[in-house]
Amino acid sequence: MPRTRQSFESGHHRKFLVVIDETPECDRAVYYASRRAVRTGGKLVMLAVISTGEANQQWLGVGELMRAEARDEVEKRLDHFAARARHLAGVDAELVIREGGKAEEIQKLIDEDPDIGVLVLAAGTGNQGPGPLVSSLASSRSVTMTIPITIVPGQLTDEELDALA
Repeated sequence: MPRTRQSFESGHHRKFLVVIDETPECDRAVYYASRRAVRTGGKLVMLAVISTGEANQQWLGVGELMRAEARDEVEKRLDHFAARARHLAGVDAELVIREGGKAEEIQKLIDEDPDIGVLVLAAGTGNQGPGPLVSSLASSRSVTMTIPITIVPGQLTDEELDALA
């Protein structure tokens, strides 16, 4: 059973969740969510997920090194986009790092935080479809979203996103 959202109750604020990854369209989602959060009195949560499926358990030492390197990269990416959100909209994002499958970790975070009210993603601009995360969430049978998903067209300019936020 989905957890009741509390974002509009006294003492709570609606949070916009953005998934931070290495895709070019990620910046568009951050831009829109940052501007939208400020305009609506909301907060911003940035989630980065480290995939654990690639570490081979028999090479434990190598796996730990790979995990540490992946965490360093994720922290740098989160710091970059947090600074961007601060610069764009004066919003300080809550930063979250998880390990596991991306779709599953998104759902877990939404389930744990009753103030998260909107998931903001951006669609890819290439000819290979909307992007890996949008495609994954749209086709996933293991994840049932309990909040609205906003998909930002990845080709929109800052000015166009400002008009929509």
